Amino acid sequence: MSTSQINNPSLILIDIQKGFNDIAYWGGDRNNVNAEQKAGELLEIWRNKKFPIFHVQHCSSNPNSILNETNPGNEFQDIVKPIEGEIIIKKNVNSAFIGTNLKELLDDAKITNLVIAGLTTDHCVSTTTRMAGNFGYTVYLVSDATATFNKKGLNGEEFSAEIIHQTALASLNEEFAQVVTSDFIKQHI
Repeated sequence: MSTSQINNPSLILIDIQKGFNDIAYWGGDRNNVNAEQKAGELLEIWRNKKFPIFHVQHCSSNPNSILNETNPGNEFQDIVKPIEGEIIIKKNVNSAFIGTNLKELLDDAKITNLVIAGLTTDHCVSTTTRMAGNFGYTVYLVSDATATFNKKGLNGEEFSAEIIHQTALASLNEEFAQVVTSDFIKQHI
């Protein structure tokens, strides 16, 4: 893992929305209860350094979804709420690159280093990270600023949020991204 400074890093905050506060809706338990706080700390640093910031918002096309734009769960959590001038990327699939102009915005700004945080580790965070790696960006995925929920296996077995989180990170590390902590990021920007 590189120990040098990360030049012109873009912060991509994925789906840190109020609907994810309804833990029962998503699986009954989650890990990294401080993930949003860690993401908020990174956001504050990015704002102070005037680094590029992209807020990704999942806008489900299902009208009954907690993340549909007509529902309050679609709103960003207050701790990472965008301010004027910050870019919001609206998506309705798992990847922030599909059906959006995210890649065009990054490429036009000549951004090659991405720092990714958000919800959920094994869904939109993973899918966006995989595509970013495949597109050739240098990706830093922040393990303590991401989180997920319990999942049921194919045979009905229960998998804890922490197991889901750790296996998702293991699948991404050193192939699509460097999995790091928020402290690592703070030390290298």
